[in-house]
Amino acid sequence: MIETLTADSVLQVLQPVQDPELRKSLVDLNMIRNVTIEGGTVRFTLVLTTPACPLRQFIVEDCERAVQTLPGVQQVMVDVTAETPQQKSLPDRAGIAGVKNILAVSSGKGGVGKSTVAVNVAVALAQTGAKVGLIDADIYGPNAPILLGLTGAGVTVRQGEKGEELEPAFNYGVKLVSMGFLIDADQPVIWRGPMLNGVIRQFLYQVQWGDLDYLIVDMPPGTGDAQLTLVQAVPMAGAVIVTTPQTVALADSRRGLKMFQQLGVNVLGIVENMSYFIPPDLPDRQYDIFGSQGGTKAAAELGVPLLGCVPLEIQLRDGGDRGLPIVVAEPESASAQALVAIAKQIAAKVSVAALG
Repeated sequence: MIETLTADSVLQVLQPVQDPELRKSLVDLNMIRNVTIEGGTVRFTLVLTTPACPLRQFIVEDCERAVQTLPGVQQVMVDVTAETPQQKSLPDRAGIAGVKNILAVSSGKGGVGKSTVAVNVAVALAQTGAKVGLIDADIYGPNAPILLGLTGAGVTVRQGEKGEELEPAFNYGVKLVSMGFLIDADQPVIWRGPMLNGVIRQFLYQVQWGDLDYLIVDMPPGTGDAQLTLVQAVPMAGAVIVTTPQTVALADSRRGLKMFQQLGVNVLGIVENMSYFIPPDLPDRQYDIFGSQGGTKAAAELGVPLLGCVPLEIQLRDGGDRGLPIVVAEPESASAQALVAIAKQIAAKVSVAALG
């Protein structure tokens, strides 16, 4: 039985407390630091593996309960911070200096809201305090500047350590590069694969990204050159597949998912977008315009998690058109809450992959 209140005794009672995702002791993971005791007050730092940890409050409460079992404890103060782990490197693929995790948001077909999901997930992660970048790799249809309210912005060419580099645009806590900054609004990009390969590599390696916890890549639809270029160029922390419940979209999303698996990329899960429609005048009603439970069934059949379902709301579409991501414009809306929860699920799974 512990009778003396010391830093060692605090660590001892915290030893059984585990990170719910990693299922390892917080003490063994070096997530408990700077234990101090003043009278009956115990204070320590809890270092989470991501600022977007979905179980933050649960872990804090577990720690408080454990420490309060010690004799003489009157108050427990937990300072919460985060250190996002670095994704494991691969011998044949060079990472990007300062970038810890590179994620692909992809879909088998267009029109499923992939860019909307990518932008809102990026902004939601930034809102938690994470450092986030976004590559709009849809070279033929670059829409991220519109969704992020950056249509009048651009990228600046500066001299860097490796020659000329692009300085990304910035809004809502997210750094962005896009082909949309480099061409006129109505100018088509008529390129073959090698040119597309070159510009994606430029967006990866010739941009002043600085230090990033997450670099999200908004992929073009399909299973073509852009996907191959990304996977072969850099070590990937994972891929997220976006679909709607509609049978046609699900069929194509399966192909996209299988592509990443065949290329050795960890598929973090499926996001079902446009799951149901919520009419603004009847917020308690739901209409399954594109079918129902498609993402749930596909996730179960393919053995990957369903990260979440995002309803279709008018303010989601309206905010995108106006450059106001729904997680900023209407944070209490059903779609915003779903996207925030999805962002936290993605961050948690990335940490598990890096530390597991």
